[in-house]
Amino acid sequence: MKSDSIKTTDTPLYAVSHDKTIPTQILVSAYYRVHPDDRQTFIDAVIPDMTAAVTMPGCIYYAFAQDVRDPNTFHLLEGWADKEAYEYHENADTFLTALSIVVKNVKILDRQGIRYDVAKQHIDDPRGKVE
Repeated sequence: MKSDSIKTTDTPLYAVSHDKTIPTQILVSAYYRVHPDDRQTFIDAVIPDMTAAVTMPGCIYYAFAQDVRDPNTFHLLEGWADKEAYEYHENADTFLTALSIVVKNVKILDRQGIRYDVAKQHIDDPRGKVE
């Protein structure tokens, strides 16, 4: 039986904090919907860049997740300490390699990516509203 989930090793890809309280000046939120035949190629292209990105100076978090409703849709969320850290990643060999593989080998059916320049950060914790 073919699995629609991300195929990886049993070893964690990386150990990085997903602490959203760390000050972040740049936030990137993106999603990709890829052709089912290209799903694994997309995953295999992104994982090496993600693994490298989390070790780069100024990377606060970098999350790559497969949508639970549609196995061909992926969500990307990146937090960078500042513009310099973000641009360092955008020009890194690992990012450029991943981009090249995806552009040449993956049929992207839909994509949206937004970069936010964060002026002020607030902690969102609605638990106080629960009785």
